[in-house]
Amino acid sequence: MVRRLSGSRYFRQRLVLATLKATTITIEDIRSGDAAPGLRPHEVSLLRLLDKISDQHRVEVNETGTKLRYKPGQILGGTGLEHDCGVHRGIGYFLEPLILLGLFAKRPISIRLKGITNDTKDPSVDTFRMATLHMLKRFGVPLEGLELKIDSRGSPPLGGGEVFLRVPIINSALTAVNWVDEGMVKRIRGVSFSTRVSAQFENRIIYAARGIFNRFIPDVHIFTDHRSGSAGGRSPGYGVSLVAETTTGCLLSVDATVSYPHVDEMNEESENPGVMSPEDLGVQVASMLLEEVDQGGVVDSTHQGLLFMLCALCPPDVSKVRVGQLTTYGIETLRNIRDFLDVKFFIEPNPNSNTVTLKCVGAGLHNRNRKHS
Repeated sequence: MVRRLSGSRYFRQRLVLATLKATTITIEDIRSGDAAPGLRPHEVSLLRLLDKISDQHRVEVNETGTKLRYKPGQILGGTGLEHDCGVHRGIGYFLEPLILLGLFAKRPISIRLKGITNDTKDPSVDTFRMATLHMLKRFGVPLEGLELKIDSRGSPPLGGGEVFLRVPIINSALTAVNWVDEGMVKRIRGVSFSTRVSAQFENRIIYAARGIFNRFIPDVHIFTDHRSGSAGGRSPGYGVSLVAETTTGCLLSVDATVSYPHVDEMNEESENPGVMSPEDLGVQVASMLLEEVDQGGVVDSTHQGLLFMLCALCPPDVSKVRVGQLTTYGIETLRNIRDFLDVKFFIEPNPNSNTVTLKCVGAGLHNRNRKHS
């Protein structure tokens, strides 16, 4: 059976679900009405990445790039892999598919990814390292097999960053969760980075962020990570990633990055008045984290989609989770899960806390690729 889809929305998630469910899909009208129709460079790069971790699959794209037929194969995984993610989207765009598919691969994945490590469109590599990977532990994924190492950083527009990712396979299936108590925030951790600008930018970000946090909590520690030379990539920039850890082990994350569109406008010691200052960035990201905490729920808004995917991929047991206000991406994820996995979530809003409790019975997806090893 071929599932017919239309448009470019949620392209990445559709490919992941089609691969996990071994469903052939045809996507038509991919930006057919745009001045530049068809697949974007980062979507082509994602297809090439799938090619590196899969076998016996088939991808057919028409001349204009507005129609794609994708027949999934076996998820092989493998070690010693490399992939250039390009500079149109951050490495974070590629990490979530790699993690989800890697868990159900024939062999563990070890891959080196090159590109942009921190930008404004996708979760930073720091967010994945400090929050996302730890979330998988809730679903029975062994944390010792997970690793994300940042060898060099790359800011937009030219990138130049490089990370190393290891993803273990699950022996059989994930573990259903009952995860509804977010607890109280007990500490805040984070990392402030700078590439090809003065290291003082990081301290200024941290000072401004602590000025907000110290009114509420004393246990705040934000590390610095100054990169220059080849380890600082090809473009100047700076930013910060923060995680609030709660008494029940929940990790709520936010990140923000400032980059310079024209490299020649910036040098190691100067500052461009046309972009956000380190002080303003520190205040902004601290406020963002407080808003995530105020929303309630066991994950932040960025991780809703991944949380729902993991619940849906669990064995046919009941998973129960609680989140803050549902995001647009979270809602679309629920629809894609229904369409591909035939898993429906029971949604129960709680008007007293403005949170939402979701329950589902998992699709019972097992690591069928491991049987061939």
